[in-house]
Amino acid sequence: MTRRFRTIAAIVGLGLGAAACSLPGEESGEPLEPAEAQDRLDELADEIGWIDNPVTRTASIPPPTGGNLADTLPPITEFEFTVESREPGAVEIWASTEKSGQLGTTDSWMTEVAQAFNDADVTLADGSPASVDLRRIASGTGYQFIARGQELPAAFSPSNELWIEMAGEFQTMTEVRPVMVENVAGIVMKDETASELRATYGELSPENLVDAVIAGDLVMGYTDPFASSTGLNFLLTVLDSIAEGDETQLTSPDVASVFEQFQRQVPFVALTTLQMRDSVENDTGTLDTFVMEWQTYTNTDSLQSGFEFIPFGVRHDNPLYAVGDLTAAESETLELFAQFAEQPEYTELAAEFGFDPAPFTPTVEAPSGSTLIDVQNVWKDKKDGGRPVATVFVVDVSGSMEGTRIQSVRNAMVSAREFVKPETEVGVVEFNDTAMKRLDIAEFDLNQQGRYAAIAEDLSPGGGTAMYDGIVLGLKMLEDQRAADPDLKTILVVLTDGETTDGLQFSDVDEMIAGLRIPIYTVGFEADLEELDRVSSLVEAASIDASEEDVEFKIAALFNAGG
Repeated sequence: MTRRFRTIAAIVGLGLGAAACSLPGEESGEPLEPAEAQDRLDELADEIGWIDNPVTRTASIPPPTGGNLADTLPPITEFEFTVESREPGAVEIWASTEKSGQLGTTDSWMTEVAQAFNDADVTLADGSPASVDLRRIASGTGYQFIARGQELPAAFSPSNELWIEMAGEFQTMTEVRPVMVENVAGIVMKDETASELRATYGELSPENLVDAVIAGDLVMGYTDPFASSTGLNFLLTVLDSIAEGDETQLTSPDVASVFEQFQRQVPFVALTTLQMRDSVENDTGTLDTFVMEWQTYTNTDSLQSGFEFIPFGVRHDNPLYAVGDLTAAESETLELFAQFAEQPEYTELAAEFGFDPAPFTPTVEAPSGSTLIDVQNVWKDKKDGGRPVATVFVVDVSGSMEGTRIQSVRNAMVSAREFVKPETEVGVVEFNDTAMKRLDIAEFDLNQQGRYAAIAEDLSPGGGTAMYDGIVLGLKMLEDQRAADPDLKTILVVLTDGETTDGLQFSDVDEMIAGLRIPIYTVGFEADLEELDRVSSLVEAASIDASEEDVEFKIAALFNAGG
């Protein structure tokens, strides 16, 4: 492994190209230069008339539970059926989102097949009807449910085999088909970036791309390996590259150390591939290199020229596996469903929907499920690249948050505490018609957690909504902290309904936010999602639509991925 562990000298920074967010009817300007953005931030912070209202007590905090994502899962009913049979005893299939979307979209291949199967009046050998229910659920989330074991489908069809290997550590998984529909994951790169990299590194192999990232010649984003098949595949590919193909070394301290160097150059971009697609589709992205499935890539209009797709890792062939011990009727139904999907009509539909990648031989073999779980844990431990992290929560306490919304915010703050590392620095801002500093940024030790818990308990809605004033104050706190420690990784999390009525507006802050390069993750409760999407997309963060039922899981996933 000596080649992989050498010190790599930087040559030329390719990195990020800046682009601003825009919505129909409201154009964003060009991002300010960093120094200009800081000056503008200082001006706005002086203008908004924020107040210092520090919390004066601490609250008791429950003992830690270990921060397990599976423990935060919402009811399975939060994940919709896109096909639901009227027949009793229908077999429930969980399918990944790129093939189980609403009818009429390019993400609906299995939806189309399942609906047609139910309409075809297929019968079992004993003459009883064969039918399926199809539930749309991200591969990683489906795996979390299966690992917990409380709600199980009859069958699971994730994007790739990695989740099957992991699920097999908890439940019996029986192959129905290794391939339902063909797909691959790839690195999407601007043509000019690819040309520059080839001039320096030669072939754009995973090994050379890892070298380029570690050297600082390439800054790229990838998706959450706890939720996204592409993200997990990419993580495995990176570790395999560092370990030079030696599976026994994937999670070794030496490999983990090099991976930490790699992570210093990788900003987190999106929780899922579809979120990343939406960002790129809206021309809000700033990355010139990111990961995506072929099917998503080929259906994204803005990527059809000027970009190159470089496949990597394991194939994404959407296997179908039975979960647990099924009845004979359930097994027969799944076999009939798989046969039905293999008809020419549906293989042609698959190609029409973009499931038609060029031939690709996997560059990585799927390791055991236990090894993959360890791979995820390496990522969780090293994802911040050894950098200290500071997070400011900006909390909406306006009158519109009364009722279930403010309770959802309390739940979100409580859940976030479990997933914030004790060494992370945390601060809190509240806003109604005025921005209020409630908790100075400090290490999230037990004393800081107690003050944070008291703020969550005391949230009291009333007044107008000056969301951007709150964001400005939070950014000012983070910038002041970063001035003392330039290596600091900074994150802003906004908990709100997105209904801005007072103070600064988007047009007052967009260029400044884009120039500061501080990700703003927004969590909306019965929210104006368009308003929050445009805020988060300025620096390639995520905007999350949360409800009282699923906020715990979504905020846990956010902090598990983002810091």
